Amino acid sequence: MTELSLIARARSHGDSIAICSAAGEFSYADVLARSADVAAALLVGESDLAEARIACLVPAGFEYVAAQWGIWRAGGVFVPLSLSATEPELEYTLTDSQAQCVLVSRELAASIDALCSRLGLRSLIIEDVAESADPALPNVASGRRAMILYTSGTTSRPKGVVTTHSNIEAQITSLIEAWEWQPDDRIPLFLPMHHIHGIINILSCGLWSGATVDTFPRFEMATILDRIAADAWSVFMAVPTVYVKLIQAIEDLPDDARQQVVDGFAGIRLMISGSAALPSSVHETWSALTGQKLLERYGMTEIGMGLSNPYRGERRPGAVGQPLPNVEIRLKSESGEVISAEGEPGEIQVRGPGVFSEYWNRPDVTDSSFDDGWFRTGDMAVVEDGYYRIMGRQSVDIIKSGGYKLSALEIETALLDHPAIAECAVVGVADETWGEVVSAAVVVRSGQNLDLDSLSEWCRDRLSHYRIPRKLLVVDELPRNAMGKVTKPAVRELF
Repeated sequence: MTELSLIARARSHGDSIAICSAAGEFSYADVLARSADVAAALLVGESDLAEARIACLVPAGFEYVAAQWGIWRAGGVFVPLSLSATEPELEYTLTDSQAQCVLVSRELAASIDALCSRLGLRSLIIEDVAESADPALPNVASGRRAMILYTSGTTSRPKGVVTTHSNIEAQITSLIEAWEWQPDDRIPLFLPMHHIHGIINILSCGLWSGATVDTFPRFEMATILDRIAADAWSVFMAVPTVYVKLIQAIEDLPDDARQQVVDGFAGIRLMISGSAALPSSVHETWSALTGQKLLERYGMTEIGMGLSNPYRGERRPGAVGQPLPNVEIRLKSESGEVISAEGEPGEIQVRGPGVFSEYWNRPDVTDSSFDDGWFRTGDMAVVEDGYYRIMGRQSVDIIKSGGYKLSALEIETALLDHPAIAECAVVGVADETWGEVVSAAVVVRSGQNLDLDSLSEWCRDRLSHYRIPRKLLVVDELPRNAMGKVTKPAVRELF
């Protein structure tokens, strides 16, 4: 029987530890056996799920991997659900994807039982799946649909991004090559498991390479710091918010404990930040604190990862590097011209085997999202000295004020250097005179005060006059999505 590459590779890793969790340690052989049981339970006498959508509401860990691989080995399409989603959000994903079954952990079953009953969906508690003696499983071609991930839906209803097995393999192998994954790597996984960052960059890359993935239900500061101090991991990936919180926590530790944690971070071979822009100030503070230069990369649900600072070479703060292996990138101007010169902003367009196949049941949207075979990301960037720098979303992070196109991310980077500002989000707010004016929502550090006049005065030496915020809103916290990324439309609504 021809197997998917991920499954075939797992056989070669045998008794090596694949997953660690509070439930124990599980080998690659354990995952293969358990995923075969799940596949058999899903097939229930059928020879092939034939791309039936199977939703999954299971925390990160051994059973999550067994569910994912079991769905794939049975010929189904994996649809991961957010553990924090509301019932209307779950209902939307289940109905839009036309899911036929929900695999759910026992601890979460009560949260979705009523909805499954109302929608007439089969619900299967994964811990109750029985052992199956050598089940007959179908051949699954690499060109078949494998996964549907739902976009954040900040500007419209979430869209289901469909990737095939070959898309996923291309995304994985590109990162394996670029980031030099090794079988002896160990990595923590505490990110949401319905997003590409956790699913592909950490879990799938780790398991493809024969590494060990240490899973957690959520980010637990004390546990993470203890494990770091014990030199538990060789690779570490997180979102910028986590690095900000880690800096604060490390600085609050007693001297002896702080040194152990700092030494632990210093010994990690690769540390990556992604899913949101990393302020240069955070990059520099982390480097000064731990000696580690964070590797920033750029990607999205539709393409996997497209750009990355080099594993070996200069990691430039504020930049996302160069195209990854087997990924083609071009910039295109609003007038439709391909940009070849440095310093000229344009939309990032991507082509390659890792680019998704379609938006689920949205052929018109799929067609309009491609430009002669190139996926239109909607993100603006500029090339500077050979490195790409993200300017932001065309619709959200590019502020059009007085005839200028301003990068909200650039302004945020400057504002984060202000001693009173802990966090900030910059958006354009409609204005009759300027079209849009620069507006900043900020979280002020404990014991500090900030007003618009003093902020404007501070900005005058650091920002051109048209980039200085004209409106200021001090908030207790910024609105964020499940990945910890600030949601700009929600920020705009605050003004």
